[in-house]
Amino acid sequence: MPSPFPGMNPYLEHPHVWHDFHQTYIPAAREALAPLVRPKYFIRVDREIYFRKVDEDELILTGKSDLDVVELDAGSTRNGESATSTLLAPTEVVMPEFDDLELAYLGIYTNDDKRLVTVIELLSPANKGAGPDRDRYLRKRRRLLETGVNFIELDFLRGGPRLEPADRKKCDYYALVSRPIRLPKADFWPLKLQSTLPKIPVPLALGEADVELDLQAVLHRVYDGASYEQSIYENTIVPRLPPADAAWAAEILAAAGIAAGSSQELLSGGNRHAIAVSGDEPVFGKCG
Repeated sequence: MPSPFPGMNPYLEHPHVWHDFHQTYIPAAREALAPLVRPKYFIRVDREIYFRKVDEDELILTGKSDLDVVELDAGSTRNGESATSTLLAPTEVVMPEFDDLELAYLGIYTNDDKRLVTVIELLSPANKGAGPDRDRYLRKRRRLLETGVNFIELDFLRGGPRLEPADRKKCDYYALVSRPIRLPKADFWPLKLQSTLPKIPVPLALGEADVELDLQAVLHRVYDGASYEQSIYENTIVPRLPPADAAWAAEILAAAGIAAGSSQELLSGGNRHAIAVSGDEPVFGKCG
């Protein structure tokens, strides 16, 4: 079954759902585009790994200080490991824990000389939140633009600060299509929560006709294939919606016969785990 929302489904933005949606949407977009670009082009799902620090403490020292060293006799153990097989350090530290997050994106290549002509990115919190991951993504985007690659950027997350450029109309979501021959200008689709996701052009090599990607059709396909109707509506919407949008979302679910969280939770968006928060208030990703 398709998503009950006419455009982006705000329940897909929940932190427990988003990564699965992101990693499913990208291959589904490839399946939609592949018949339109072959045999001149092929499409690869490329992956980039961002390392996220889980423990904010740098190093946690445990045990005794280096001036109070416990000497271990041969055959004695530390944490179950034999002392006879290892040169023992005077003490131990606990390394910070990192969580590696693979983010997929699409690369369209020419079949004859294997040249990258177009990249399609679907933003995630790792791209949008302030810090090294955002900086790394912006450097990658700048390199692609400098090397003459067509670049498509999709932002289906209301949370988090928008990426530059800043001269954008107010919106909840957006699609951006950049062509080397039009730089520094780029085509931009500002989208509201109530907007149907558009069909956008996907540029190929210079002189070749664009192909079309139906963003909404891909979302419905992913929603149906993942059976999201069975699991995502037990969560509240993150980031929480303004009152008018929350009331609209509640009406959409009621009309579809979908039982979500309580009306009070839906209308207040009672969840504190939005990305890019200031205090307890979520930062809505408005363009402009």
